[in-house]
Parts: sequence; C-alpha cells; structure tokens
Amino acid sequence: MIDDADVPPTESPALPSVTGSVRTWHDNEGWGVLDSEATPGGAWAFFAEIDGSGYRSLTPGQRVRFDYEDRGQDGYDYRARNIRTVE
Repeated sequence: MIDDADVPPTESPALPSVTGSVRTWHDNEGWGVLDSEATPGGAWAFFAEIDGSGYRSLTPGQRVRFDYEDRGQDGYDYRARNIRTVE
C-alpha cells in the first residue's frame, strides 16, 4: 500500500491565457460564455472563477482576461478559469 506522504506533489500544467469578451451572462444562475479567438464557439464560465470575493458577476460586452482548458461544459468545448476584468 502506498502512503500519500511518500508521493511527491505534482503541479498542474499552466493553462493558456487570453483576452476576450463576455458574450452572455446569467446572473441568476452564476454562469455565462466568454469569447476569444483561441476559444471558438465560446468558453463556459462560472462565477466562482471570477477573481475577487463576495458577489461576482460579469456584463455582456465586458473585456476579460482568462485562462482556459479544453474540458467542455454544458455544450461548450472550453471552460474558463481564473477570470479577470480588463480595464
């Protein structure tokens, strides 16, 4: 049996990061879709991935920077992570 203490921790590979915009946002459900050239068809986004604390929301048309992974969610080929607003 392997003891977890004997297994060295592994770091997740860095995700690609892009600048894009919010296509749609459903405040009442806490999710939306972000668009960028690197994520054709859009990237599914969840409020918990928005940088900050407390109530977090996005507005359609807003510019954002986000990391993405090609693990689909709810019919979208990409999922957004670490979402930051661009001023």
